[in-house]
Amino acid sequence: MLSGFLSKKGYKCRTAGSADEALKLYEKGGFEIALLDMKMPGEDGLSLMKKLKSLDPQIQPIMMTAYGTVETAVEAMQSGAYHYISKPIDLNELLALIEGAGEKHHLLRENLYLQTELERISKNERILGDSRPMQEVISTITRVAQSDAVVLVTGESGTGKELAAHALHDLSNRKSKRFVAVACAALTETLLESELFGHVKGAFTGATMSKIGRFELADGGTLFLDEIGDISPEIQVKLLRVLETMEFERVGSSEPMKVDVRVVAATNRDLQEKIADGAFREDLFYRLNVININMPPLRDRREDIILLVGNFLQRNNEKLNKNISGLTPEAKDLLMSYDWPGNVRELINVIERACVLSRGDVLDAGDFSAITPADRRPESEKFLIDSDVPELKNVEKKHIRKVLDYTDWNIARSSELLGIHRNTLRLKIKEYGLSKD
Repeated sequence: MLSGFLSKKGYKCRTAGSADEALKLYEKGGFEIALLDMKMPGEDGLSLMKKLKSLDPQIQPIMMTAYGTVETAVEAMQSGAYHYISKPIDLNELLALIEGAGEKHHLLRENLYLQTELERISKNERILGDSRPMQEVISTITRVAQSDAVVLVTGESGTGKELAAHALHDLSNRKSKRFVAVACAALTETLLESELFGHVKGAFTGATMSKIGRFELADGGTLFLDEIGDISPEIQVKLLRVLETMEFERVGSSEPMKVDVRVVAATNRDLQEKIADGAFREDLFYRLNVININMPPLRDRREDIILLVGNFLQRNNEKLNKNISGLTPEAKDLLMSYDWPGNVRELINVIERACVLSRGDVLDAGDFSAITPADRRPESEKFLIDSDVPELKNVEKKHIRKVLDYTDWNIARSSELLGIHRNTLRLKIKEYGLSKD
């Protein structure tokens, strides 16, 4: 009776005649609100509620009973029930309770989202640049932001690909909804699948409770898939299906879920090269590359360096409680002549380090001892870069080795200075055959 009544009110309902049946329903796909009878054949409603809460702490149970007492009501509330209602059921009262339980579930999800936002880049970071390459990027973002087309942002590490994704979201009709980011390279295949699609309890070793995936969390908003070029072939297949249908199942569940998400992906890899090597699906590439935005490296937009430095100085003054007003001409020349293999992310770290260590109100060349301008490179390095070997990889290899030696091969500290994830640094060490010896 209640299922029929609530379905007419717009709720999607599933019914179960026992605790075992309810748990089997949950395994097929989670639910937000559980309307539980206190007295049932076999296991009672209170015991079932505790099991459901252990599977998913966000579930909002409402207990129904004809045997209402203060003691059982208190026990139910203390065990995690949203509320308690006595038979005969007042339907208007029940609707009010369900609406309140739905709002609480929404707030819990919002809190989960806010926790993920703590890992986001600072809100005061934005795309800056007066150079022609950056003006082209900004123009493209402005033109495509209002559409729901999938966007692939490409460019070297540290060029600001996530900033471009944020800009696409902030200028879109989805700006009032969530922007959810996933660092694909930072997770193993099993964890990435769970992170993207969620899982039910017991889906794999360590899955002690159900979890909402990032696709579900980003429903109505934007999902940013960073380092998309590093995902496994198995995840590529599943991601392709979601992009085509916007449907998926949580890991360990057969219950399909449908979402409305705008996907923005990013990579510093050459996906065409990976396709040729058989490491990336061509059909997924074309599904991702509906719109391409290429973020230029900092060495190709040197006229933006001083503008960026001014912005970073202002932020560091507020952060460090300092009053650094600018750069000496020598410091400007040094920053302008450096190749910035780590791009804007490296510039951020260099400026912060200089601000921390500086004792004056103006930064001079001596505050940037960690970088070497192009015209002061050793002859052996100049020869290497002038050869037919691609310049970027040589510069990147030497820069990574330099930072690793500086930190005595402390991976965590080195990745922080380089502005990349530890897993990315380990991949680079393996790619370039670097070792401490």
